[in-house]
Amino acid sequence: MASNLFAKKSITKLIQESEGGGSDGHGHSLKRTLTASNLILLGIGAIIGTGIFVLTGSAAAQFAGPGLVISFVVAGIACAFAGLCYAEFASMIPIAGSAYTYGYATLGELIAWIIGWDLILEYMFGAATVAVGWSGYMVSFLRDLNINIAPEWWNAPGISLVQDPKTSAWLQVTDQLTHQYTAQGIDIATLPQATGVFNLVAATAIILITIILVVGIQESAKFNNFIVFIKLFVVIAFVLAGGYYLLRNPEVAAQNWTPFIPDNTGEFGHYGWSGIMRAAGVIFFAYIGFDAVSTAAQEAKNPQRDMPIGILGSLVICTILYILVSGILTGLVDYRQLNVAEPIAIGIEVTGYSVLRDLIKIGAIAGLSSVMLVMLLGQPRIFYSMSRDGLIPPLFGKVHPRFKTPYISSILIGVVCAITAGALPIAQLGEMTSIGTLLAFVIVCGGVWYMRVYEPERARPFRTPWVPLVPILGMLVCFAMMASLNVHTWYRLLGWLAIGLVVYFTYSRKHSKLNKTPIVHSKE
Repeated sequence: MASNLFAKKSITKLIQESEGGGSDGHGHSLKRTLTASNLILLGIGAIIGTGIFVLTGSAAAQFAGPGLVISFVVAGIACAFAGLCYAEFASMIPIAGSAYTYGYATLGELIAWIIGWDLILEYMFGAATVAVGWSGYMVSFLRDLNINIAPEWWNAPGISLVQDPKTSAWLQVTDQLTHQYTAQGIDIATLPQATGVFNLVAATAIILITIILVVGIQESAKFNNFIVFIKLFVVIAFVLAGGYYLLRNPEVAAQNWTPFIPDNTGEFGHYGWSGIMRAAGVIFFAYIGFDAVSTAAQEAKNPQRDMPIGILGSLVICTILYILVSGILTGLVDYRQLNVAEPIAIGIEVTGYSVLRDLIKIGAIAGLSSVMLVMLLGQPRIFYSMSRDGLIPPLFGKVHPRFKTPYISSILIGVVCAITAGALPIAQLGEMTSIGTLLAFVIVCGGVWYMRVYEPERARPFRTPWVPLVPILGMLVCFAMMASLNVHTWYRLLGWLAIGLVVYFTYSRKHSKLNKTPIVHSKE
């Protein structure tokens, strides 16, 4: 029984099945249409979004101050180690399923199940998190056009809101906000009040993206490419405008960057070096784009060559942009004023180039749209792989005869994600996504090290350098960021994994196709 729990899938058989065009029992295989440039843009589509347009402000204000630049460097280093490991696996096992498939081929079925269950947090909850941020920018942009949506329909149930008397914006009621109004001589009870009912704007965004994904991966890639070019233009415009302003006004940056690492408040994770690590952990899920690239391996034209290019290329480009944007933003604005829904728009106003404000909002809307697209693209393809293995019902593995997409799982996931995005606030979603991502990265790094020992002769079109040093460093940095997250996030993760184990032992283990065949212990 114990050996069956850790039974492994043959890599050779995995590749043969992926090219079998029907050997999976569903009669269809995924269509290979993605090039290396598509994969790089797919990665950028997932990475450049929430991290730049939303989390830079809140992470700087609450945890790291201007030291957020260092947080992005730490997260980028962790991603570099993990990305190198992902690139080796993606070239060696070019199959849909990402870390789930890698785990099944290297560490066994139980570990693969844990990874697959964990990746639900990474993708589905991540897409819901992004949708909530998207709704904030969309509502703000529509307000500029004199189109006002009632606050009850773009906030989660139970969220208490108050309308600011100066800007007319609806703000979430907090103790800090109440004290701020009191200091200004304003009784918050006299202001217009509202309570969130359901974030219909966020839910609608998820549904629209799901429809695009059901139509087909090639059409999705074209849509994503168009959006990526828009948001890259906006991000570069912010970097150039903000950088030019700071060069002309160096005293502004000197004031806002001092101190660069604010003193710790006495509480772990609130400024100081612990705050930098906390911020790195919080913003980490913004980096999962290269993981999303790996989920599309079975739809790449030349996966052995293109997957490493897509993974590492998107990672390098986005890390540079994150560092530039976080440094310029905290140079333009006092970090304590950045805990807002649209920090980049606040930053560009300081420069006086207010004409760029609407452009920034459009770029944020486009950018967050592409992030949702990539995340919602990744999760059905993981379910597709799990259903082929019998670990979840066959329904999740059905491929549309015309569009060649896992359409049923895409629709089901889209509906659940839309409900999640409408019902939960962003604060309860973000850290769960990050800790799920970090756990998956730890397992992938360990898997590369294990495979070098267990199957050193296996063909590797791309080889991770300096093994086992790189995998070990990847695991250590990811563990350090996991340790810096809130203890309640750990409780939620352990609870989620416990539910997953119940599902595995009551359904998945009984229906596993691998455990219905003789266990092969060779190094095939």
